[in-house]
Amino acid sequence: MTQNPNVASRAFTKSTHASEWMSGADIILRVLAEQGVDTLFGYSGGAILPTYDAVFRFNEAHKAAPERQIRFVVPANEQAAGFMAAGYARASGKVGVFMVTSGPGATNAVTPIADCNGDSVPVVLICGQVPRAAIGSDAFQEAPVFNIMSACAKQVFLVTDPEKLEQTLRSAFEIARTGRPGPVVVDVPKDIQNWMGPYHGQGTLQFRGYSDRLRMMAKGAHLDENKRAEFFDLLAQSKRPLLYVGGGVIGAGATAELRRFSERYSIPVVTTLMGLGALPAKHELWLGMLGMHGAACANYAVEDCDFLIAVGARFDDRVAGGRPDAFAPGARYVAHIDIDEAEINKVKRAHWSHVGDAKDTLSSLMESGSASHSPSDWLERVMELKQRYGMNYDRNSPLIQPQFVIEKLSEITGGRAIITTGVGQHQMWAAQFFDFVEPRSFLTSGSMGTMGFGLPAAIGAQLARPDALVIDIDGDGSIRMNSGELETATTYGVPVKVLLLNNLGDGMIRQWQRLFYDGRLCVSDKSLHRKNFVLSARADGFEFARRVKAVSKVEDALKAFVNFDGPAFLEVMVDQNADVFPMVGPGQSYSNMITGPFIPSRSEGETESSGVARQCAADMF
Repeated sequence: MTQNPNVASRAFTKSTHASEWMSGADIILRVLAEQGVDTLFGYSGGAILPTYDAVFRFNEAHKAAPERQIRFVVPANEQAAGFMAAGYARASGKVGVFMVTSGPGATNAVTPIADCNGDSVPVVLICGQVPRAAIGSDAFQEAPVFNIMSACAKQVFLVTDPEKLEQTLRSAFEIARTGRPGPVVVDVPKDIQNWMGPYHGQGTLQFRGYSDRLRMMAKGAHLDENKRAEFFDLLAQSKRPLLYVGGGVIGAGATAELRRFSERYSIPVVTTLMGLGALPAKHELWLGMLGMHGAACANYAVEDCDFLIAVGARFDDRVAGGRPDAFAPGARYVAHIDIDEAEINKVKRAHWSHVGDAKDTLSSLMESGSASHSPSDWLERVMELKQRYGMNYDRNSPLIQPQFVIEKLSEITGGRAIITTGVGQHQMWAAQFFDFVEPRSFLTSGSMGTMGFGLPAAIGAQLARPDALVIDIDGDGSIRMNSGELETATTYGVPVKVLLLNNLGDGMIRQWQRLFYDGRLCVSDKSLHRKNFVLSARADGFEFARRVKAVSKVEDALKAFVNFDGPAFLEVMVDQNADVFPMVGPGQSYSNMITGPFIPSRSEGETESSGVARQCAADMF
């Protein structure tokens, strides 16, 4: 077995019971079942066929117990299989699994692996590979999976010793879900799938470095009294503390602890795109999403705070704007809690930090007897920011505004739906105007920004949580990328709802071209206006497929769409010139935020802002 040369490993294969004899493909299925896998996503091909056949045999053997069978969902292409596995993992918190063949099957899976790596999503990819004897010979459908995937996965294994197949697969799941979650790839040559050998029922590969880090993290999960005292000393010195919360809080299952922590110490909260749902949108301490397209009130709170407490967030460029020195300029102190030590001090220097699970760390901090609270004038100030600089748009336009559509959808569902998106303007409008109530309810491609993510992710999420209402809010540009999955939804009877906000082009690119390229709309209109998405959805088996062109028809259409029993498709023709605001331009700080024509800006005469800014500067010295 070939693996990361910097990580020493040994196989532990001791068994306390007699081993069963079976093929490598059957061993793969037995490990998947043991790991609790109930759904597989994937596309077939010659190099993975032995394992596909093992799925059939496994399910035949469990006909009398259907609950033990593994459902296999075949999408239109391998990229979509990866996004379905990602949607399944994001919605459920379990490891998502997909399976592809060698060569183009594996290379088509690179994008979802990179996407999961960027957003810390636990998935396991099983790739078929040409037989060991053919590796390196440019065999038919051969690709150097280990070399390609190593740059964008948490871990990659090429199995060359069949005796280690079982332990490798079990280790893949352990690595995917522990520490900072991420994607793990297992490349299995066809001859190893056909190999006959013992199934032991236990054993993993031992990685000394990785295991040591996990043990150190577990050992340090409980903060000692001195470490807690240091944190609360900084909190006591601050007058304007602010919690900056990322997707790590949701991944750690720490949303209840976050809420108790923010309420106990009366600390306002801003979240990243990936952190939406960590606190209910209507909670009095939540100010909204921060960042490039964050709420103005959230970004202004970041400008004004004097103690920034980052939890499960990584100061990425969509938050820090590529200018970490100008991010939270009034913060005298920064605290950073993250499970990945590499993120500490990577972008923004922290005065207090802790490497550990967000849930354990917040719980440990709350063991302190400290009763520090944010000063009432700071809470009053942030509430004023929330009221004065809240989200808004053109509410008097005769054209359908996309923000209005999402606002109405949020109102109809009460915020209790799993929302997936593609990437672009519709993604930001969904983040800004849907009032998320629970964690794991906003599934989007954050780090990679992958168009085409929304529809397959919605299918995966719906299969993971069959009782939930799952809605893909998509754009006409994004949905084209994986529109073949409309047929997948109806083929498998997956009752996802697809809400298409059609502005006849790549709206976010048009917005940038208008703002920064003197209005030269090069290719952003795509000139692809002939597609009838409603007819396409009907052709793919959607019984509910409608188009809305008038504002007066939106609410009734949304209600019918949400209440339809089965897959539903609703296309809404929205204002082509609607833009996403606020917006922090490239290389700019929050102080230069463009709030647009319908959200006030501090530059429009807010008299208190200069005083707050002076006070922020004074507090730094």
